[in-house]
Amino acid sequence: MVKNIHAYILYGLVAVLFVLLIRSRMEVVSDDANTSRESSGNYFWPKPTSNDAESTPRVTLFDLPEKLTFAGEPVPLKEMDIKERFEREVYVNAFWESNMLLMMKRSAKYLPTIEKILADYNIPEDFKYVAMIESGLQNVVSPAGARGFWQFMEGTAKDFGLEVTREVDERYDFEKATHAACKYLQQSYAKFGKWTSVAASYNIGQAGLRRRMNDQQQPDYYELLLNEETGRYMFRILAFKEIFEHPEKYGFELKEEDYYHMPALKTLVIKSSVKDLAEWALKNGTNYKQLKIYNPWLRTPKLTVKKGREYHIKLPAD
Repeated sequence: MVKNIHAYILYGLVAVLFVLLIRSRMEVVSDDANTSRESSGNYFWPKPTSNDAESTPRVTLFDLPEKLTFAGEPVPLKEMDIKERFEREVYVNAFWESNMLLMMKRSAKYLPTIEKILADYNIPEDFKYVAMIESGLQNVVSPAGARGFWQFMEGTAKDFGLEVTREVDERYDFEKATHAACKYLQQSYAKFGKWTSVAASYNIGQAGLRRRMNDQQQPDYYELLLNEETGRYMFRILAFKEIFEHPEKYGFELKEEDYYHMPALKTLVIKSSVKDLAEWALKNGTNYKQLKIYNPWLRTPKLTVKKGREYHIKLPAD
């Protein structure tokens, strides 16, 4: 009798364990199924409420132009690959808000001078966007060694009248560099006869563009197969033009006081060598920092002036 009771108890324990094991297994299978359904997109847990859906950020498409020109020359936007390449640059640059915003603020400081110099050389105003995509209107240095607003290599800079020495590098003088760039652009126009080709040659070089035109028997930039950088070059220019001409359309709303401006400057003429520019700056009512800000073409703490030469240094008027 005692043995039978023990047997019943043992059978009961086994039965309980079996039931618990089955329930545990069912819960695991259920969890796995839920996870599978969630990952496959059938449903989510917890399900989003209507408020969650309303707070989800949304990206809308821009109403892009159907017609566009560069320096008066039409852009063939009806061709699908041209339209796609243009749209790519608009979205890439419009959604890089910090870069575009700072360039807009910076533009008021430099563009009036650049626009005037372009006009003096009869260069279309649209070429101001070349300086923007080359440097962001800053005295930057490329990995290849090109410098300044217009990204001149040393040899090309000298060919177009800029002084490049250990002490003086006029590629960093945005006004003189703009004059040099205009001379280059005039030369390119004499060779190609189209401003679009002139702009492209600024990136790939006059010889490089001519070689590809000859190899592909195609004189039109938009019909050439080019390397990645040059292939995007004109479309970056066009994107900047579109965004700068219609800033509110792309979400940029700046007031007049938001822009940076060039302060009033005075010009001092230097006809003899200066051994210590920091000391010279103090004697002229400023300091070395201000001297370098407005004259970044001065590359060392001294300035050697050869016989018959002179330099114009700009300082804050007040």
